[in-house]
Amino acid sequence: MIAVDDRSTLGETFFRAAHVYADHSLLAVPANIARSYHPTGVEISYGDAERAVRSLMKIYVDAGYGRGHRVALLLENRPEHLLHKLAMNALGICCVPLNPDHRESELAYVLDHARVDLVVVLSGLDAQLRQGIAASAHNKPAVVHIENFSAGLTPAHCKATLTSAEPDSPASILYTSGTTGRPKGCVLSHSYELAAGFRYATGGGLATFGEACERIYNPLPLFHVNASIFSFYCAMLKGNCQVQTDRFQVSRWWTEVYESKATVVHYLGVVVPMLLSQPAHPHERAHTVRFAIGAGVEPQRHAAFEDRFGFPLIEIWGMTEIVRAIIDNEAPREVGTRAFGRAQPDLQVRVVNDNDEDMPHGQEGEMLVRHSAATPRKHFFSAYLNDETATENAWRGGWFHTGDIVTLDATGLLRFIDRRKNIIRRSGENIAAAEVEALLQSHPLVENVAVLAVKDEVREEEVLACIVLKNGPAIDPAATAKLLFDHCHNKLAYYKAPGWLWLTQSIPTTATQKIQKHQIFEPGVDPRTLAGMIDLRAFKKRDPRPMTRQPPANP
Repeated sequence: MIAVDDRSTLGETFFRAAHVYADHSLLAVPANIARSYHPTGVEISYGDAERAVRSLMKIYVDAGYGRGHRVALLLENRPEHLLHKLAMNALGICCVPLNPDHRESELAYVLDHARVDLVVVLSGLDAQLRQGIAASAHNKPAVVHIENFSAGLTPAHCKATLTSAEPDSPASILYTSGTTGRPKGCVLSHSYELAAGFRYATGGGLATFGEACERIYNPLPLFHVNASIFSFYCAMLKGNCQVQTDRFQVSRWWTEVYESKATVVHYLGVVVPMLLSQPAHPHERAHTVRFAIGAGVEPQRHAAFEDRFGFPLIEIWGMTEIVRAIIDNEAPREVGTRAFGRAQPDLQVRVVNDNDEDMPHGQEGEMLVRHSAATPRKHFFSAYLNDETATENAWRGGWFHTGDIVTLDATGLLRFIDRRKNIIRRSGENIAAAEVEALLQSHPLVENVAVLAVKDEVREEEVLACIVLKNGPAIDPAATAKLLFDHCHNKLAYYKAPGWLWLTQSIPTTATQKIQKHQIFEPGVDPRTLAGMIDLRAFKKRDPRPMTRQPPANP
């Protein structure tokens, strides 16, 4: 294994790994003839990756890019994303991944907020990016197509004076939904990213990794922390391979897992019911998977999945601000209880009430975490970009406030109860209710709006918008719902638009007009079953082409 300490940086660590594991695979893309790139699959060795990274570094340096620059990548889940990130980080450049599902206003926000200097983009996504740049109020970054990177990269507006990194240099800025609407930019250092990979690679127990023999199948997006940092640097530090597919597809899961010879797989809660609902597959037991790592499996499906497919689902807890994860990797596990492990010597945990007072064992409270009393923020995110107030508020009292509700038993075992307030978790994506509310509120028909989560049997949660119209009841509720859906769908990533919409005469508020979401529906009532609830889920597609169908309303 490659040794790392608090003096290590990503570039020099990668080059040490490339020297030791030169002939082993670092990245693999499974075959898929429907994919527009590497349809027959590809293996990229550590040696091949080193040569590619050094070539990319020279191109960046010759164009004047280095420490202090921020470069955005809009490359979907292609392996080039990780190769460019390694090259950039080796030079002290900060990587800002962009979500290919984002609409122009969302792209414009990130480009402005992060003050991006350059965007490396797939030519097929150029039009989408240009719309975002046009909508940007302040920042107009340079653009280069990855297909023409060596010849098309224009010189940096301000040439870098340094082309190296320090351990605390920003390696990435990842955007995570916050409860106030606009996403927050989490600044992640070289030390953070290496510590995350080291924790995963050395956690041991039921999640023990061998050296230069594991193949980690991760279908999650590279603009999230899981695939781009947590699993990738775990693989790199031990000479293992990350199998990087384009996205999760239930119809291809077992074929890709089998053909890629995966030994570890990553999942989200939504993956479990989708796989369980499929008919028997010839490869569902004829695989080489030893364990799966993920979060959010429903308790009633946990044991059923393990019994059918023959490997454990090992639950973890982490977030963009701290992905040096807590993991339920010690036997005996408590399957089907939402248990996700115990605190570690370098990741201390408290469970508190609203006054930050410790809760008794077994009682629900918010989870607070820190590295230690002496160095509480070590290996955590560096800050929320341009938001010192939010950073310090999250760290009030010397503990990071996760917003997640858990219990802690007398043995130290943690169990997940609920997600942070005003965040909707749909198919692994965090959706800020406030962001959707703000957009709906801007529509001229809308008087008041409350957005909340409802249960979804496939995607874990779905977006429900409760709306009061300005001019009284709608003459055609279905047509009005479609109009409001399109308003969201055209301006936000497809998954953020309401899957359910309910037109109501009033929304409960306090004396100070603060919306009382918990009073909108009676306790124990499933809102989806109510008269007048309009189901819009069929319209939530990545393809933004105009829709012609009318949504059905529940009778």
